[in-house]
Amino acid sequence: MQETTFDTDTLLATVNAVLGAIGQSPVQRLEYKNPEISYVVNIISEVNSDVQNEGWVFNREENVQFTPSGTKQEIFIPPNVLRLDISQGQIYRTTDVVRRSAKLYDKMTHSFRFTQPVLCDVVYLLPFADIPNVFKRYITHRASVRAAAQMVANPQLAQLLASQEAYSRAACMEYECNQGDYTFFGTPDGTSYRSYQPYRALAR
Repeated sequence: MQETTFDTDTLLATVNAVLGAIGQSPVQRLEYKNPEISYVVNIISEVNSDVQNEGWVFNREENVQFTPSGTKQEIFIPPNVLRLDISQGQIYRTTDVVRRSAKLYDKMTHSFRFTQPVLCDVVYLLPFADIPNVFKRYITHRASVRAAAQMVANPQLAQLLASQEAYSRAACMEYECNQGDYTFFGTPDGTSYRSYQPYRALAR
């Protein structure tokens, strides 16, 4: 359980939303000695990590520079990094990096040692309170489905909650498309593409 990822008030509201979805009474505070509350918090924490691990526009960054440090010239990975991979388009393409022992490991040289900075595409784990509201709702609904299946073993309730989960994911996909400004032309990072607009020809 990653308690530091959550704001207490926000987590309490989410826990109560999950409890309400499975027909349980809300709580006034988070009592981790209570097995039910602890289990719900664990479910929310796992779902939060799973959702953010997909890599969305709000927690994904490209071409992040990692610089070797220390006498061993190793690159340590911050604890809030869920996954990362070597960026495309950089000159330094003689590496194949993976995460090992909280450090960047080069599978081509079979070493943790790097002689120059490496650019990576990174997916971060952000605090739950800082993610967009549509994703908070999606995480809440997804956690409710798991709670219904694992805590009350009610297939009908889980199926009903799954429809809410699907609706929430659709809202997340809409947010992703609107905020990401994607195009099938595959414009490079840091550039944009403006599609043809007929009114511009008429305005001439």
